[in-house]
Amino acid sequence: MAVAFVQLAKEMVSPTQVYVRFVRVQAYAPSVRGREKRINKATAPGKVILFGEHAVVYGRPAMAVPVLEVQAKAVLHSRRGDGFRIVAANLERDYRLADAPPNNPLAKIICLTYQYLKQPLPSNLELRLTSTIPLGRGLGSGAAVSTAIVRALAMFYDHPLSAEEVSALVYEVEKIHHGTPSGIDNTVIAFEQPVYFVKGKPIQRMHVSSPFTLVIGDTGMVSPTHRVVGDLRSRWQADPQQYEGYFDEISAITQQARIIIEQPDSDLARLGKLMNENHEVLVRLGISSPKLEQLIQAAHQAGALGAKLSGAGWGGNMIALATPQTAKAIAKALTQAGAVGVIVTKVK
Repeated sequence: MAVAFVQLAKEMVSPTQVYVRFVRVQAYAPSVRGREKRINKATAPGKVILFGEHAVVYGRPAMAVPVLEVQAKAVLHSRRGDGFRIVAANLERDYRLADAPPNNPLAKIICLTYQYLKQPLPSNLELRLTSTIPLGRGLGSGAAVSTAIVRALAMFYDHPLSAEEVSALVYEVEKIHHGTPSGIDNTVIAFEQPVYFVKGKPIQRMHVSSPFTLVIGDTGMVSPTHRVVGDLRSRWQADPQQYEGYFDEISAITQQARIIIEQPDSDLARLGKLMNENHEVLVRLGISSPKLEQLIQAAHQAGALGAKLSGAGWGGNMIALATPQTAKAIAKALTQAGAVGVIVTKVK
């Protein structure tokens, strides 16, 4: 079914055209009035990339973990009105699905999900979206919102979807957000557990032998994933040998990190050193920024075992490996160094 869906999604031109299809079917569809009396809620977490960002786009492995402290929420309920309505409180947007512009991510995930579920689109539903995940910071806000929407719609129709099915749907919308996405955001958020990911290969869920603590520092600067990925691709095309070498270095680091995380009595000091090494390569790739470097230095001075940028770079977030004893001090140091937000999360 998933293979058929991917082919079908490629043939779609715009969410608006799909919407018209559904409206035409609706006149002949059985009533869903009983379902529309229900209120359905679904959530999805944020995420951070632990190792392997950017290299994952070029076929190397990456590791990502969910961040449960921040969530996107989708609430679906009936309403009186003139069509399916989307209310995105964080974006201060309130509009009908039929009025959504082409390639609107919210409209696209709604239409893709209805098509996948083989359901007509009701005219008297409202989808209300809220999120505590900062936008454009590398925490997977777009993928989390899309995941919550898919889950809410699937719940509405009593049609449970596997994490793999949800991930495949969300990936199609990630193309709007990121141009050439690796697929790691939709994967870790849909599965809600640490994953080892290689593009085009089966997903590997990780076993974290000894839980560990991450402190996430937000630079307050938007991380323009589409631009960063495009800029790096241009430089890779100009000098593939050099950049393939960088990606190989990141690949080796990521593989070593997985061994440490999954083995009994994980060597967190060694894991921290690998984080530092990964960051050094990312600096050579040209995707760090002065603000990221400032926060990373502050984390080291406060006792972090290791620290690196996480995500696309040029802004967004950094992560620091902490112990339960040092996490509070590191969080305080990041705030004093200018982080606009700090999250302490346990990976397990």
